Amino acid sequence: MLIWSSVLLLLGIAAFLDSLFTFGEIFRTVNSILFMLVSLGLLVRTSAKMRQASREGLLDRMKQLEDQIQELSQKKKRVEVS
Repeated sequence: MLIWSSVLLLLGIAAFLDSLFTFGEIFRTVNSILFMLVSLGLLVRTSAKMRQASREGLLDRMKQLEDQIQELSQKKKRVEVS
């Protein structure tokens, strides 16, 4: 994420300097496409990280529930033996 943000910052600085010194001739045609592609990359990366975090949360919850089931089954065996 830091790399994508750095790329956007560098593109923004380059576009500003281009518009300041050469009246935007270089970035006028390419700027919108580059910003669009980098923004799309940020969007995809962020959504993938959100899905991964959600999946990890579900796996953690499943592990907790399995531990609870095992604990309850052990308690049940102790009660049956007594």
